[in-house]
Amino acid sequence: MSVSIREQSDELKAAAAARLPAEVAAVFDDNARQMGLQGIPPASIKVGDKMDSFTLSNAIAKPVTVDELVAAGPAVIVFYRGGWCPYCNLALRTYQQDLLSRLKDFDATLVAISPQNPDQSLTTAHKAALQFEVLSDPGSRLATRIGIAFDQPPGVLAAQRRLGLDLAEVNDEASTTLPMPTVLIVDTDGIARFVDVQPDYTARTEVAEILDALAAVRPDPA
Repeated sequence: MSVSIREQSDELKAAAAARLPAEVAAVFDDNARQMGLQGIPPASIKVGDKMDSFTLSNAIAKPVTVDELVAAGPAVIVFYRGGWCPYCNLALRTYQQDLLSRLKDFDATLVAISPQNPDQSLTTAHKAALQFEVLSDPGSRLATRIGIAFDQPPGVLAAQRRLGLDLAEVNDEASTTLPMPTVLIVDTDGIARFVDVQPDYTARTEVAEILDALAAVRPDPA
């Protein structure tokens, strides 16, 4: 198994600090601190909650339902901010490399969800050579329903535009609402059996945590 996501994230943060304009880095750092202080939203989905039903489009605009995802076993559902986010790409590549091949032991399915439009999702999948579904959540409505969505302050949006990123151009419905990085494991009854919400946008759920949670859901993998 490769180095942890945390180790990779720390390297990425150090590189960003050296590369970004100081005032832009300060905006992002302050936003991360504020998000960390606010913590996990009290109304966010919890272990034992029923996952909201959904039908979302994949990268080629084909509809995918939650029932399809859990038809044969648990689903590992990854909410990420977008392909423009280096920490998201880092996590998705790690899940492709270190997690995906292990899921067959649990009859589990991996899927990633962001507010990007299908074209942007397709670009994300191609760039990272992802072999699992990447779905679009227009306006972050599903993320909002399960309590993990948030709106970035104007200063952050302005700093992103300074770097050439306009969320309204890459997200479906021109939305700037984003999900907190989150991993859910939903069982065949649609019940959330594992929930890990990360208010810190640089943090992600480690592969080992997901595998341990899957083992608890299906303790006797075939």
